[in-house]
This record gives sequence, structure tokens and C-alpha cells, in this order.
Amino acid sequence: MSKEKFFDKRKEILKELVLQLHAGNEDLPMLKKKFKDELGLVSAAEIATMEQELIDSGVITAEQVTKLCDLHVDIFRDSLVTNKTPQTIPGHPLHTYIAENEKAKELIRKLRADLNPMDLIQLKEIIIHYTRLENQLFPLLEKVGFSGPSQVMWAKHDEIRDMFNKADKSQLEELMDTVADMIFKEENILFPAALEKLSEAQWIKVKNGEEEIGFAWVKPGSDWKPVTPEDIHGKDIAKILPDSLPDLGLLQMKTGKMSLELVNLMLTHLPLDLSFIDENDNVLYYSDVSERLFPRSPGVIGRNVKNCHPPKSQHIVMKILDAFKKGTKDVAEFWLEIGGKFIYIRYYAVRDKDGKYRGTLEVSQDITKIRKLEGSQRLLNWE
Repeated sequence: MSKEKFFDKRKEILKELVLQLHAGNEDLPMLKKKFKDELGLVSAAEIATMEQELIDSGVITAEQVTKLCDLHVDIFRDSLVTNKTPQTIPGHPLHTYIAENEKAKELIRKLRADLNPMDLIQLKEIIIHYTRLENQLFPLLEKVGFSGPSQVMWAKHDEIRDMFNKADKSQLEELMDTVADMIFKEENILFPAALEKLSEAQWIKVKNGEEEIGFAWVKPGSDWKPVTPEDIHGKDIAKILPDSLPDLGLLQMKTGKMSLELVNLMLTHLPLDLSFIDENDNVLYYSDVSERLFPRSPGVIGRNVKNCHPPKSQHIVMKILDAFKKGTKDVAEFWLEIGGKFIYIRYYAVRDKDGKYRGTLEVSQDITKIRKLEGSQRLLNWE
């Protein structure tokens, strides 16, 4: 049997086991025995690839995988623990993720020994870790056709966020168990698969923009020295890279002229978060303002906007874009309170002079102070 046929057969057995779970067969001892007898040891990459193929084929949905992913891992756990956690160099994104996980494990141990509220507050910083995964690692995995597992994990992240927001003493044990399970899934499934699928150049992209989101508890090292195109071809290569911005002089606009530099400065000085999605639903731009209302980093550029949202809200995003494309709606608006701020979010359909849909502009604004304004102020008051 060829190597290709051997691995295809293993994937089919894996799929059969997962489909039995989804059909309601929860006889875990029996499934574990079958798994061990027929497969022996299996890699994290094989499991992740199998789940992705099931999702791509339409046999199951990402939501269904999310609901049963704990059972999936339970069946595969004995095999997965034999796969070593990737040992990477300080400064590599995976090294930072793993260092954060070690701190989270330490906090969970302390909480189980002595329920100190300050340790629980510290543990909540794991959300920064999740946000960085969602905005930096997941977009690169999507570009190599590996979106299913990341969508599943994002859904679990949101469950943990809700647990932190609603946590009381009766739920703390469940919260800690769920965070610990996520650490296991990351280190035994997500990270090994990502290490196999992403190139050095792609890991550089994962790293670029990490600081804009931040880190949980740790400061990344600086030992990782990836080889870049500049290292091979010299600094002049930057002049021909797609991401470089040519000097266009003054840009002729409908009502004036401005340099590209001034346009960028103007957009980043507006008291708004702006994002633009093209007619194909891909993110083209976001304004890199100093104080963001929502996490954004370079990893979002070129990403399908649907994947920039947690699975539970993706249907709302697509409903808005579908209405904009059909021309039945031009504006959608939402408002919510986050961390004491009142946030106003608006989506505008952008059409050209012929009425053709060209994309969507998202505008988010903190209007906390604006809501409190009364009367009028006609004189300058800087005091």
C-alpha cells in the first residue's frame, strides 16, 4: 500500500469514529478501543485535517464540531498526549502562546488550592491570548484552507468569555476545567497542526501586529530571528514588495488634493474606528487609531469579514452584506455598553455614481460623552 493510500485509509477511520459520535453513539470506551486497535498513534495534524475535510464536504458543520469537540478530544486524548508540544524559540508566536498557557496552568493550580479573587482576575487575562489567536494565527490558517478548527476554537473562546462575565462560586470549577481543556486542545491539536501548515514567512505575519493586541502575563523573547526576503535580497527588496506603498505624490480627489501621508494621518486622527470591506467581503483597510474600541491587527487585511467575527454572529454579518448587495438596505446600526463605554456601530453600503455596490464601511464610535451633552457651548472652554 502506498503512503498516500495508507494515510487516506487512516483518515476514513477517523471520520467514521467522529460520525458515530455525531450520530449519538457516546459509548466512549468502545470508540476508544476501536481507535486504539485500528489506528494506534495518530498525529494532531491528522485529526485537524480530518475535521476540516468533514466541514468542507458539508457532512457536518463547524457548529456541530464545536458542540462535540470535547468528546472528540476525549477519544483521541491518549494518542494526542504522546505528541510533544512544539519546542520553539523565544520570540516565535508559538513559544509565546505556550508561555502564556504555562502561566494560566499555574493560576488554575493556585485557584484550586485557594480561591483568591485576585488570581481569578489575573486568569481572565487569558482572553488576550484568545484574541491574539483569533486575529493573528487564525487568519493565516484560513489562507491555507484550514478554517474549521479555528472557528470551533473561537466558539469555545466565546463560551469562556461568557463564563468569566457570569462567574460565581458554583461555576468556577467548570470555568477552570474549560480553560484547562482549551490549553490541551491548543497544545496538542492546534499548535502542532499550525506548525506543520505554516511557512516561516507566514509565521512572520502571525508575529507582525501581535503587540497591537497585547500579551497575557508574559513578554515575548527576542531569540527568534526568522529569515526574511530582505535578509536574502537586501533592503532594496522592500521597494518591490506588494505591501510597500509607492510615492504617488498628491492624490486627486473629487473635492481637493492630498498626499497619501496626509490622507492616512487624517483617517487616523478621526475619533472613530473605520474599516472597509470590499464587494467580495474581504477586509481592505482599518484605521490604525491610537485607542481602538475593538481589536484589530494586520492579520485582518485580506481576510473574509465573516471570519473576523465569532461563529455565533456570522449570520448577522452576512445578512447585512446580502441586503446591501441586493440594494434593499443602506445602513445597519447597533449600540452596546462595554467597560463603561457606550459604543455606537454603523455599517454603510458604499455605492459608486452608477449605484453599483462597491463595499461596506464600518464606523465604530465611543459616544459616552456625546450622550451626556445638554444645552449649547458657543464659547471656547479649554479649562
